Amino acid sequence: MSCKFLETPLSLLRKKIGVAGANGMVGQALARMLSSEDCEVISLTRDDVDLRAQQDVSKWLYEYKPDILIVAAAKVGGIYANSAYPAEFIYDNIMIEANLIHAAYEAGVEKLLFLGSSCIYPREVEQPITPESLLAGPLEPTNQYYAIAKIAGIKMCEAYRRQYGCDFISAMPCNLYGPGDRYHEENSHVIPALLLKMYKAKLDNKPSVTLWGSGAPLREFLYVDDLAQGLIHILKTYSAAEPINIGSGEEVSIADLAELVAEVVGYNGDITFDTDYPDGTPRKLLDSSEVYESGWAARTTLKNGLHQAYRDFLRQVEQKYAA
Repeated sequence: MSCKFLETPLSLLRKKIGVAGANGMVGQALARMLSSEDCEVISLTRDDVDLRAQQDVSKWLYEYKPDILIVAAAKVGGIYANSAYPAEFIYDNIMIEANLIHAAYEAGVEKLLFLGSSCIYPREVEQPITPESLLAGPLEPTNQYYAIAKIAGIKMCEAYRRQYGCDFISAMPCNLYGPGDRYHEENSHVIPALLLKMYKAKLDNKPSVTLWGSGAPLREFLYVDDLAQGLIHILKTYSAAEPINIGSGEEVSIADLAELVAEVVGYNGDITFDTDYPDGTPRKLLDSSEVYESGWAARTTLKNGLHQAYRDFLRQVEQKYAA
């Protein structure tokens, strides 16, 4: 095994594990997966603390004293949201990660795992994408502000590791989906946006739906519970300055994804594409060979994961109207 991996895995036995972003999709999945570990999960949400406020973040860390901190808190969204709110995406994300990483160092946190994104990599890059590709070329313009913020978090972990000897690591997932996602046609990522759009079209008996772009871009998707299991595996076994990729290893075109989502939802209308709108990065497949070789692999197929995501979507719809 690579020297980046520990010969003896880190034990989570009776550890206090802080999860920043605990009410988000990834945070909820981490709580589900950590429930099988003999550890204490401490949730940190935007309702508890304004993560953009340094003093409040420091106070929380000194009060709860987690042994391990997972930074899954972020402002996220799809192409429209990134284009419409660039200032919020760069400011909020830089402040959140800077406050958490610095406060973790000051509070003596034993280990920190920072969750990045595959959008950190250049738009035009050799596929599958290796961590060595970071900063090797221009970013995709439609999400560059979010990407720059995430790159800052990666480099901050690297810097604190180099200067202070902190065991701070970074993991880069591919596109995520699953229970706990947030559904908005404009601000969501592609899968929740498609689920919502197809669901509404089915309810309204629309003969067709129109999607952004050409449908040609290729994307890699990972079910969120698989990610959570992978992050726990990385937390236990990985220790290096370089970020580590984590993905399913399978890719699908946006057009084929839309057809699959329509099948899951039960929408039988036509799907068209408006090429006046941007596609985003043409292809984005991560090289996740390091984490595969260390013993982790995704278990959930895209079709099965979409069915589970749709069930969660319907649950959220029922709760919304029940309220």
